[in-house]
Amino acid sequence: MLVLITMVNIITANAGSIPDAAAILRQGGLVAFPTETVYGLGANALDGQAVARIFAAKGRPQFNPLIVHVADIRMAAPFVEMNDRARALAAQFWPGPLTMILPRLSSCPVSDLCSAGLPTLAIRVPAHKTAQQLLKECGFPLAAPSANLSGHLSPTTPAHVAESLGDKVDMILAAGACNVGLESTILDMSTDQPAILRAGAIDAQQIADILGQDVRYEIEAIDQKTEKPKSPGQLLRHYAPGISVRLNAIDLEAGEALLAFGTDKFMGIKGGGSAKNLPDTARRNLSENSDLTEAAANLFRMLHDLDRPEHKAIAIMAIPEKGLGIAINERLKRAENATK
Repeated sequence: MLVLITMVNIITANAGSIPDAAAILRQGGLVAFPTETVYGLGANALDGQAVARIFAAKGRPQFNPLIVHVADIRMAAPFVEMNDRARALAAQFWPGPLTMILPRLSSCPVSDLCSAGLPTLAIRVPAHKTAQQLLKECGFPLAAPSANLSGHLSPTTPAHVAESLGDKVDMILAAGACNVGLESTILDMSTDQPAILRAGAIDAQQIADILGQDVRYEIEAIDQKTEKPKSPGQLLRHYAPGISVRLNAIDLEAGEALLAFGTDKFMGIKGGGSAKNLPDTARRNLSENSDLTEAAANLFRMLHDLDRPEHKAIAIMAIPEKGLGIAINERLKRAENATK
């Protein structure tokens, strides 16, 4: 969707700006920063007033927990109980796009707002160079949900952050587009049975191979009127563009934009016409080669591109329900639900 970008402090990440960003965070401010997944809206996780600013800036309900980012497993030690299974996963997947939900230690100094009243904490170690530099410069954990208004499309570029949040963020630390493009896998490790609550780049089989036990998916959206989320990304309204989304499209309605996967040369428009004749502003392809990794990296950027008021809806071709396709389809189903 086209919007005016409010004046905002977008600064290229470098040896001079990262200490400046850390100083803002130390003083209770908000800094958007890149991770390998999406841009996060960071605040000092030990400062309850700073964390409250995240909820206010995003318009996020305070019963929706936040992910806490740390530089390494040693930084996580004062916050959560890490058993042998969690350590094995950390050794394999951290730094990287895996968030683990673990029991909070009774002495955990992280703001209770991050846990939304739950006895658990969602925690991860990001792999992005800038995120790592920022966390090490800060020396404290960062609460950092996606840097966008609650329920809207996740940001994978600095421009997406600026369009969504404007001057609600004190600095956007810019380091190009995110290379994974989908939020992290969230794995509930607070019980004996591991469960994925949000699908991502690391799938159930990869986790099961490390743990030596089955890992199930529990990724159904919940209705906030009747349930409270245990994990970010579980709410029924999430990842929503400003216009309607139609999944598994085999042709186009007049006025729809196309988000393709694989070849779209056989896609027609009802009433006459072909997808290949659509203007560039109404046609994107997640991966012409049907590569799910490429599709995941392109998903939110291309949805942003097509989210324009002149389009009646975004028609999206089918994505295989395997590997990263599970995570892509989870986001798309939430987007469809949110725009009905």
